[in-house]
This record gives sequence, C-alpha cells and structure tokens, in this order.
Amino acid sequence: MDIQKKLSHVEFLNREHNLSHLSYEREMAFFQSIKLGNPDEVNRLFKPLNSGQMGMLSEDALRNLKYHLIITVALITRYCIEGGMEMETAYNLSDIYIQSLDKCSCEDEIHMLHRELVDDYAQRMQLLHKQSLYPKTIIVCLDYIYENLHTKITLEKLAEVAALSPTYLSRLFRKEVGITLSEYIMKKRLEAAENMLKYSSYSCIEISAYLCFSSESHFIQVFKKHTGFTPKAYRRKFFRQRSDFVP
Repeated sequence: MDIQKKLSHVEFLNREHNLSHLSYEREMAFFQSIKLGNPDEVNRLFKPLNSGQMGMLSEDALRNLKYHLIITVALITRYCIEGGMEMETAYNLSDIYIQSLDKCSCEDEIHMLHRELVDDYAQRMQLLHKQSLYPKTIIVCLDYIYENLHTKITLEKLAEVAALSPTYLSRLFRKEVGITLSEYIMKKRLEAAENMLKYSSYSCIEISAYLCFSSESHFIQVFKKHTGFTPKAYRRKFFRQRSDFVP
C-alpha cells in the first residue's frame, strides 16, 4: 500500500469537498477540560461524533462512529491518568465503555454513550480535584450519589456509607457543600435529565422513572422550575439548535 499516495488523495478530496478535522487546539482544550474536571468548559467544547469535523475512518456510518468513540475514550483515559485518576480505574472505565459500545446497534445509542462517558470522566475528575476541599466522608457521599442517581437515595443510607450519624452528616454536608443533601441530589438528577433530553431519545416518562422522580408530573414540575422549560420544550429547543441530530 502506498501510504503517501493515499494521503495525497485524501487531502485532495477533503479540500475539494471542504472537509476538515477539528482544530488541534480545540481538541486538546476539550480533553484538558475533562482532565481538570471543568464541566462548564467540557459542555462548551463538546462536539458530537457526527459533527462533520471528525474525519472518515470507515465508509460504514455506524462503524465510523464506533471507531471515533474508541479513539475518544483512549485519549480521555490517558488525560485523566495524567490528571491523577488511578490508572486501574481509568483503564477499567475505558474497558467498560468500549464493551458497551460494542453492543450499540444504532447511532442514537452511540451518541448517548459518548455523552455519558464524557460526563462520567469529567465528573470523576471534578470530584478528584475536590478531595482537597472536602473531608473524605463528604467525598464518599458525592461518589455514592453520582453512582446511584437511578436509585432511591436516603439520608440513612448515605450516613451508613459515610459511617456517620444521619444528623451529623446532614449538618456537615450543608456546611461543606453549601446546600442540603436533598438539594444536591435533586440538582444532580436534573443535570442528568438535561443530558438525557439533549442526547437521547428516551421519553419524559422513561427519564423520570430512571432518575427516580416520584411521578412524571413531579419531574416536569421541578425540571421547569430548574430550567425555565418543560422537558418537552427543553428538548425541542435543543434539537432546533442541532441540525445534525434528529429526534
């Protein structure tokens, strides 16, 4: 295979069709924002895999997305290790997400997995950087909440996990984090709901059930209070801004 000849041909075709890859600086800034655990910057720099700037690794659309996501996971993993994540944890996460990717059978599933893993690594790095700010017992609670948003989370269970009395934990959490435990849990559920509305095709009732809201109507009520939009309006607004993603 004449690699140089192929390279010249690809470069010619890309120029003819006005195709380009993401700028190196933007790509590195994105991975750096994950490494630093900066969710706002991660969201600002996040690009979907089918943005038209990712390059073509396969003529098969589904396989092309999978290849790009594997590369993304590999780079994120290495950036997070450099940022202080335990190597074994980082590589195990990578294995889990690649195994999940292997089971994806449609583009929607890949897009949702892409968003999920980016948020997962970024939030883990954010918690890692907060370890110097919070006592270990609070970090244990933050980790537990993040990993169990799909289940009922009680003060008693968190107190058991943190090896503290419920009353003391409740007081300590508010002092250290600035909001109550219940407020923090709701905040994280609503953030997860926003991402599911943006990057998946799950219905409102499915999202409310998955994130353990008491009912769909309760979910709609608190979501609107939090964002100013009903879940349906929030999703419609997002999709109007995204011409490359069809609900």
